[in-house]
Amino acid sequence: MCDYSLQSVRSRPATIGDRLVTYDFRTGTVGFAAADDPRCAVCLQPGTELSFSADVRARAKIDFLFWQRRVFRHQTAIFRKLNEEYYPTHHDALEFPDGSRILLTRLYPGQTATVLQVPARLECALAARLNLEAAPS
Repeated sequence: MCDYSLQSVRSRPATIGDRLVTYDFRTGTVGFAAADDPRCAVCLQPGTELSFSADVRARAKIDFLFWQRRVFRHQTAIFRKLNEEYYPTHHDALEFPDGSRILLTRLYPGQTATVLQVPARLECALAARLNLEAAPS
């Protein structure tokens, strides 16, 4: 669920309404963390919709050695997985309403977002699990 470089980090799945912050986990990647517990990676399913508190800021490579700051003039994005056939690379990405994409690891740390919607199959599985746990014995 999380990018391969977060496999050694404590994590949990995202749920609707989660407040997230972009965080540098010191594993070679930037990802989403719980706003109230930055050491806990929050893993998103492809198709999860997010709302950011401001325009999204990221580093974008402009040539072999140089990076520049890039601002995406959008405050909503959909989480995607890219290049999954190439294991030793980052896969977690955001897709914006205009179709542009950026790898999650390129985002600047400290940006906040809220989970608006998760894919239906995950939401149904979580609801079913909660109903089973709450059912009287």
